[in-house]
Amino acid sequence: KSSVQTIGEEQIQNPYTELLVLKGHQDIVRFLVQIDDCRFASAGDDGIIFLWNAQTGEKLFELRGHTHKITAIAPFSSSDASEEKKHLILTASADRTVIVWDCTSGRQVQKVSCFHSTVKCLTVLQRLDVWLSGGNDLCVWNRKLDLLCKTSHLTDAGISALVELPKNCVAAAVGKELIIFRLITSDDGSEGWNVLEVKRLVDHQDNILSLVSVNDLTFVTGSHVGELIVWDALDWTKQASECNFWDSSVHPDVQPEIKLSQSPNETSVQHLTSDEECVFAAVGKGIYVYNLQMKRVIACQRTAHESSVLHIEKLPNRQLISCSEDGSVRIWELREKQQLPAEPVPTGFFNMWGFGRANKQANQAAKKTQENTPVYFLELVGDLIGHSSAVQMFLYFGELGLATCSADHLVILWKDGERESRLRSLTLFQKLAQNGDLQVKF
Repeated sequence: KSSVQTIGEEQIQNPYTELLVLKGHQDIVRFLVQIDDCRFASAGDDGIIFLWNAQTGEKLFELRGHTHKITAIAPFSSSDASEEKKHLILTASADRTVIVWDCTSGRQVQKVSCFHSTVKCLTVLQRLDVWLSGGNDLCVWNRKLDLLCKTSHLTDAGISALVELPKNCVAAAVGKELIIFRLITSDDGSEGWNVLEVKRLVDHQDNILSLVSVNDLTFVTGSHVGELIVWDALDWTKQASECNFWDSSVHPDVQPEIKLSQSPNETSVQHLTSDEECVFAAVGKGIYVYNLQMKRVIACQRTAHESSVLHIEKLPNRQLISCSEDGSVRIWELREKQQLPAEPVPTGFFNMWGFGRANKQANQAAKKTQENTPVYFLELVGDLIGHSSAVQMFLYFGELGLATCSADHLVILWKDGERESRLRSLTLFQKLAQNGDLQVKF
């Protein structure tokens, strides 16, 4: 029997009771990117980019220009105050090109095809008004698509993820290494740029799969073997780490599963997201909440889905959304648990449940700390079943709903049923009033 939580038909706290199925893609849809408050783009293995209206589900544009699958996508809005704000998107493809698209006209603005390898990630540095492409090397480009500078060939594996850091620096994940680069601009106002490698961090034991910036002081990385490392964003020192996500002995409230061997896929950190307080990690089939101040996991759901969790996001309230290879999208709420009196507990796991048994005094301190520390748990409050294959990622649009994309070639817009019903009633009311069919009686 599966240990995954289930939820009945009555999902009182799940507002997403209506859905719109958006068709057009002919292969796996891997990427969704928000353009503005009510528009988003979808892209995937068919090499086509679609622009959609998040309110109505209307297909706005079909962007064709790539000949192979899309490997990265990023919004690139103009920041020039003198002109009207332009919404652009950058797309990279396995055809070794990057294209800039105008979201208002749906036209191709420019294309770069001088790459020697596939670009795996794109990052826009709005403050410097440049964008970076990461593949076998790191390239810096301006808005006109002029190549400003680039690194020498880094590795055949290539850069898998990039994150912006303070002081004109970026962190690049290259295999199991994290390379810190600094962008240097000329003082004389000329177009001279340079990108310098300033440090290599080799603390991870396996390939880095996820990378997230928390704030100007902190960023976090996660690896294939389940290591999570918290870094100082200014001096790039290791602040904390966690690598016992899959160890059932450190979660006494969770029934241990008997397993002959531990598969790496069950421990890999597929995705990270963060708010100022916590990092939310998709680890194997589970989701974990890691508090940055306490430097420990405060809540977890070891088997949140039937298979690997691919994407996780924190909503403005105390809710989380996760999606998985099993085709499901789930809503969780972080709640505080009513605590029982503390008891002696095993050591380890960032002192999550205690501080060891070094001496009696330490044990008493552990009990006191445990009594004063709130314990949280994740409760399943919604289960969105609509896709027939792995859900790659999603976008949250507030009151407009939720957009999901999947290996079933579909994009689904999930809508708040009550809100949609009210809007339809209001529209009908207005139509009747216009036609004079509505008689108001006093």
